[in-house]
Formats: sequence, structure tokens, C-alpha cells
Amino acid sequence: MKDVFVHETAIIDSGAKIGSGTHIWHWTHVCSSSVIGQKCNIGQNVFIADQVTIGNGCKIQNNVSLYNGVILEDDVFCGPSMVFTNINNPRAKIRKMDQIRPTLVKQGATLGANCTIVCGNIIGRYAFIGAGSVVTKNILDHALVVGNPAKQTGWVCVCGERLTNGLQCHSCGKNYQRMERGLMER
Repeated sequence: MKDVFVHETAIIDSGAKIGSGTHIWHWTHVCSSSVIGQKCNIGQNVFIADQVTIGNGCKIQNNVSLYNGVILEDDVFCGPSMVFTNINNPRAKIRKMDQIRPTLVKQGATLGANCTIVCGNIIGRYAFIGAGSVVTKNILDHALVVGNPAKQTGWVCVCGERLTNGLQCHSCGKNYQRMERGLMER
């Protein structure tokens, strides 16, 4: 693990793959078959289970657990204490690990503080999930969603700013057009 910073209180299981330039902070546990990309920042008290893949440049804030089946593409932001699930109907007494439903978070998406991502869904590229929202279905590229259950209230730019009704960014000037999977830059 070249150029990786791991705080002395973190636990990294043998076999975990961690890319260069990544920082792993206090009381974090990384399981053996997980993969973390380059230049990630993993906050304190994070749990990364087996069979989790984290792309390059991701930022995972404090108190986030990534369970089996979670895949983060590059540059994903996971806000403090946000939640991933991995089984739709868990029970303490009945083992259901064969019912794990994968969750894919595409490039550049932001998952706000305390939001919940129900397993089996896809979060589109550069989507923005508002703090405290509960995602129960697939989210389009660049969609802004809030609430419980999360509903789309607008669109966001690659830079994270809300787009105008004309699909333009007042901050960086980018223009977008509607596509089947959400928005695409013109």
C-alpha cells in the first residue's frame, strides 16, 4: 500500500486493496475482500464490508457503513452518518446473506448526511441526494432528490449547483439537455 495513510486505531484486514494517496482515519474497519481506489478520504468510524468497491477520489464522511454489494464509482461523496442497506427484509434470527441486493452509486454523486439508500437501486451520475432523504428507487443522472420517499425536485450541475429551468448552471455556465437516463452536458 504505497502512500496510504492509516490511523493507528484503524483495522485493515489482510487482503484489502487500498489505492495510493488514500487516507483512512480513526476507528475505521476495512474488511479483507474490499477494494478502495486512489486518493480517497475515509472518515472516522467507517465500516467497509467484504465485497465493497470504492472508486478513486471518493470521500466517505464519519459514521458510514458500506455493506456487501455496495459499489461506488469515482468521486462519490457520502455524507456523515448516511446509510446503505443490503437486504430488503432482514431478520436477526434468519440468515439472509444470499438475498443481498447490490447498490451502485455512479460517478460524482453526492449522498447527503443521514440519507438512506435502500438496496438494489442505482444512483445516477452527479445525482444529489438531499440530507435525510430515503431513496427507494433508481435516481437519474444529475437529479436532485429530497424527502421520504425521495422525490425529484430539480437538477444539479457537475459542480453541484442547482440548474435553472432552462438546464443551465448559474455558477459555472454549463448547459445540459434531457436524455433517457437523466441529463447530459451539451
